[in-house]
Amino acid sequence: MLSEANRRLGELNGLSLIVPEIDRFIAMHVVKEAQTSSRIEGTETGMDEALQDDPEAIAPEKRDDWQEVRNYIAAMNQALEQLHELPLSNRLLRDTHRALLSGARGEKKTPGEFRRSQNWIGGATPSDAAFVPPHCDELPDLLTDLEAFWHNEAIQVPQLIRIAISHYQFETIHPFLDGNGRIGRLLITLYLVNKDLLQHPCLYLSSHLEKNRAAYYDALMQVRQSNDLGHWIRFFLVAVTETAKASIETFRSIFALRETVNRKLATLGRAAPNAQRIVEFLYQKPFVTSHEISQRLELGRTTADRLVATLVKQGILHELTGQRRNRVFVYKEYFELFTK
Repeated sequence: MLSEANRRLGELNGLSLIVPEIDRFIAMHVVKEAQTSSRIEGTETGMDEALQDDPEAIAPEKRDDWQEVRNYIAAMNQALEQLHELPLSNRLLRDTHRALLSGARGEKKTPGEFRRSQNWIGGATPSDAAFVPPHCDELPDLLTDLEAFWHNEAIQVPQLIRIAISHYQFETIHPFLDGNGRIGRLLITLYLVNKDLLQHPCLYLSSHLEKNRAAYYDALMQVRQSNDLGHWIRFFLVAVTETAKASIETFRSIFALRETVNRKLATLGRAAPNAQRIVEFLYQKPFVTSHEISQRLELGRTTADRLVATLVKQGILHELTGQRRNRVFVYKEYFELFTK
């Protein structure tokens, strides 16, 4: 199972190295991860809403959920940027946690700080909880030990096994008052990038974990209750294998779609260069308005409207609102690759 997971991860990493301007596509992977990781914690934000920049475009009753997802996107991007300057560390996780909770529902749960009081998982009080993490007095030693484990090269443990153990240990220590699940899942990608198992952050497990949520929680609890670390590691390796396979298929589908669309664009004559610029923008954000295209690409509004109409006629863009004004368009075939 370890060999298969490593093989699939290596295949995904190799594919990511030959994708031109891969960051455009990774932006959508980050949004998908933010949306699904947050959904594991109970949010109801859809992918279309997660891609929305304007809170006024979100229904008031859904704005708290939306803000949590948007914070996750910002926290992930910040952490990936910090990895250029900092090693994977408790300091980096605290900074990421601060970005995750600031201005969202957890902003009163000491963003960026390890807890100074007891927390628990499930139940109304510690006495009826499903699991009670270590006391806060134990956190400094436990977290120092965990960080040392990430970087101790004298320990002959394969990297995928090491991050499987690390994710379990982080979730069991539960060092924050809120956001432990999201930070712990984000830790997986940060570790893979930090250890050069991935040159680009293109593997996110939350979609697989969300689909197998009960098994995910059961596997973690089985270690706590029965010391069955092997069961958790096997579950984790399957998650890596299946997620890597799905990511590889997504990239291949993007290649095929891009070739098809580029052939259509090549028939547009003088409009082709600007149409190509619009489509490249859509790979980062597949929902767009004519006004947004006009601003982002510095085109006149009439030119933007005409180009959007051309892309609709070519079957690349699809209008969503049915309105005559303030219409929203989607690069439907591309967007649907991230909603399977």
